[in-house]
Amino acid sequence: MSLPSFRGPCSKHGSSCFRGFGLTYVAYLDEFGHIGPYVSRSNPKFNESPVFGLAGLVLPLGEVRSFGTWFFQRKCELLDFEIKRAANHPATWEKKGAALYTVKNVEKYRELRVFTNRFFNKIRSCGGFIFYVGIEKTKLPQDHRPNELYRAVLREAIKRLDQFCLQESDPQETFFLVMDEHDQREALVTEAAVSMYNSTNPRRSLIEPPFQVESHRYQTLQAADWLAGFTGRMGAYWTDPESYPENIVFRTYFEARFNGKCKRSGIRQER
Repeated sequence: MSLPSFRGPCSKHGSSCFRGFGLTYVAYLDEFGHIGPYVSRSNPKFNESPVFGLAGLVLPLGEVRSFGTWFFQRKCELLDFEIKRAANHPATWEKKGAALYTVKNVEKYRELRVFTNRFFNKIRSCGGFIFYVGIEKTKLPQDHRPNELYRAVLREAIKRLDQFCLQESDPQETFFLVMDEHDQREALVTEAAVSMYNSTNPRRSLIEPPFQVESHRYQTLQAADWLAGFTGRMGAYWTDPESYPENIVFRTYFEARFNGKCKRSGIRQER
């Protein structure tokens, strides 16, 4: 009986050690926008965000540790004052992306603007990319179904990442999906499993249903949350610029570089 041939140490970060296999990626995704209904920014009840989606970063498996270390070091530099004031160890301290990426912070702190461009560049230099998928919310509040919306966005995210692995690589690549903990975990994991093994169009590149973890313990998921916070600001401006004119600052400073680091991404607009 002949044994399968093996390589020595992998010459390309993240690559499988079996001949003929491509990279394995890890996609870290978090929510952006708001899951609830939206009528207008001036509506007294339904005014949170005109979009909802998932955003984050996709890294080759072999680059995950080094990127996490880089992000941890930059986080400690950028937010040194806040971290020292907190009681937590820096490794388990987190700043939410929606609180970091505000108009005031971007306008006031040059350090944040410099970091953001380095952040985008670092993802690309690791062989990864930024990824987001979302939907503009146009249904009336009485017709809005938050859990259905989340599952639809998750299906679309898995589809696009699967297409990336199938169509933009030779040999075929594969991916894991890591997400923040969610109260609808069972439904979301089931949705992903059904997508993986759908009889008509299975998502063959997804290795396992999503792993859900505590973001404060994972630098990579904190990085995804920062990208989600950023994408939420951009998405609100893209879909409803008249209601969010102040968010043009994100477009001015970052849009071109952000778009250049994204793959298979977009927000479905229905207006």
